[in-house]
Amino acid sequence: MSETLQTIYQRRAVRKYKPMPVNHELIMQVIDAGRMAPSAMNKQPWSFYVLTEKTDIQAFSKQIARAGVREIIRSGVKKVVKTFLDVLRAPIGFGHISEKDFVFYGAPVVIFITAPKDNEWASLDIGMCCGNMMLAAKSLGLDSCPVGFGKFVDQTKSYPSLRIPPEERVMIALILGYGDDEPEMHERRKGNVFFISPGT
Repeated sequence: MSETLQTIYQRRAVRKYKPMPVNHELIMQVIDAGRMAPSAMNKQPWSFYVLTEKTDIQAFSKQIARAGVREIIRSGVKKVVKTFLDVLRAPIGFGHISEKDFVFYGAPVVIFITAPKDNEWASLDIGMCCGNMMLAAKSLGLDSCPVGFGKFVDQTKSYPSLRIPPEERVMIALILGYGDDEPEMHERRKGNVFFISPGT
């Protein structure tokens, strides 16, 4: 198996981190890999807002957790029930949530990735960018996890400190660090590949 394929197969979403800082150069290498992702019409819509101070990360985590719960409740009882059932069914459950960091699992680096609000292809572009970054992190000896709850950061009191322009929105947060957990690979779905030969 090639080195690239090994990295793909070894990458995991890690939700427990050692209290070790990540070198600035490594962070920039991960971001540079994200910049190499393809994007619609080569617009490269991404911007990266990086937190590395532990107290800042914990403060954002608590505020985002509250904002996320408010948003889920606002969206209706059915969604609240579904969300908690999904968490209970998920392989991670509630086991990795700590009382000090509800959202970012104690990771030493949090990267909020934004895109222009008026870019209709942003979700695809940011997804590919984030994928590059997670694979780059793994190849550099780091672990990572995409955090969808990160998008609720714009509903926190600390959001202005990120200095994100009003025309941008946070699409996702990505956490990086030296993992303190080795999750097993979950079984992958099969039977979902279809070779099509029109006219035969």
